[in-house]
Amino acid sequence: MGFSVDAVRGRFPALNLADNGKRRIYLDNPAGTQVPQAVADAVARCLLTTNANLGGYFETTVAAGQVVDEAHQAMADFLGASTPEEIIIGANMTTLTYHMSRTLGRDFKPGDEIVLTRMDHEGNVSPWLQLAEDRGLVVRWVPFHQQSWQVEEQALAEALSDRTRLVALNYASNLTGSINNVKALTRLAKQAGALVYVDAVQFAPHGLVDVRDIGCDFLACSAYKFFGPHLGVLWGRRDVIDALTPYKCRCSSNGLPERFETGTPQIELLAGLSAAVGYFEALGEMAGEKGSRRAKITAAYKASIAYENPLAQKLIDGLSDIAGLTIQGITDPARLQHRVPTVSFTVAGISPESIVRQMNAENIFLWSGHNYAWEVVHQLGIPADDGVVRIGIAHYNTAGEIGETLESVHRTIAMLRQQR
Repeated sequence: MGFSVDAVRGRFPALNLADNGKRRIYLDNPAGTQVPQAVADAVARCLLTTNANLGGYFETTVAAGQVVDEAHQAMADFLGASTPEEIIIGANMTTLTYHMSRTLGRDFKPGDEIVLTRMDHEGNVSPWLQLAEDRGLVVRWVPFHQQSWQVEEQALAEALSDRTRLVALNYASNLTGSINNVKALTRLAKQAGALVYVDAVQFAPHGLVDVRDIGCDFLACSAYKFFGPHLGVLWGRRDVIDALTPYKCRCSSNGLPERFETGTPQIELLAGLSAAVGYFEALGEMAGEKGSRRAKITAAYKASIAYENPLAQKLIDGLSDIAGLTIQGITDPARLQHRVPTVSFTVAGISPESIVRQMNAENIFLWSGHNYAWEVVHQLGIPADDGVVRIGIAHYNTAGEIGETLESVHRTIAMLRQQR
């Protein structure tokens, strides 16, 4: 089972754009992916044909309601949820996490404990730190292991107690690329009686999420990281969210998930969200799957992982040849399944920004900096103002693009060293 990368790239108009005839190489994917034509078409179609607020009886408002319902069902299928009532859609993962942290905090008492990891993006750290400050909670930290690049079960176990109310976990790091065994970590946290909140923003573009299999209580992801529009999605276990009292307008719905979705939704973006899930279905069909939507999504991930991993290894191997360059993450080919194809590095004596500026000028799009992996760079002893060079592969990238990128990295580092 597989797909044609040329057929995939044909669905993404941005990949075929050029600046004065100069190609673009999109390796900024951890910060946001490009979208297929079907997503852009769905957004435009919604704005032009179903542009109305919700709750009325005329044709366009009814159609808008169907757009909203379909987006929730699509994401339920995408994440393996039991019901679309468990799907909460909002502006972005960080905003949703702030909202949910305040809602959960209603029931937390001074002296209660929350557990955070040094591997997480700030979107799954700052909301809980500020809640702890507001409510007098105790924060316990779990580092990641700098040989395995993962949060180890023993380290989490040592941070848990009978006062632990919530554990915030990272599925995959947006800087090191390493994937945590969130199912095993969740099991430990649940044995301690804690709620578990998983940030899957960086994992969802590259691996199948199954919330029921994980056993967590909440899981967040971002549609614009998996070929969709700028939206955040939060899954919450039905029995858990049904018992919560969110902050909301007095006269707004008390139903699920509406009570957690404040204000009028971005209906046109929800249309794009359904189309993004539809793209995964189409990718699964390209890989030969003819079953249910969930089956097609599963096949899409199997095919994309099989395609992305060799590209990631090609990138890692090519970077490893450069003297003074350190890859901040898993490099062992035998452990490739424990990382997503996001590869970050530092070079002794050369600032990441200077490398990225030069490569961006060559139309190779990638990032430098801490990338909001604030705790990660601090644990690694990397100056936050410098951070890393981050290269992120998606399944629409090609081996040729990785080759060109490696040539640029080698050339750029050599040039900068001569200038020192």
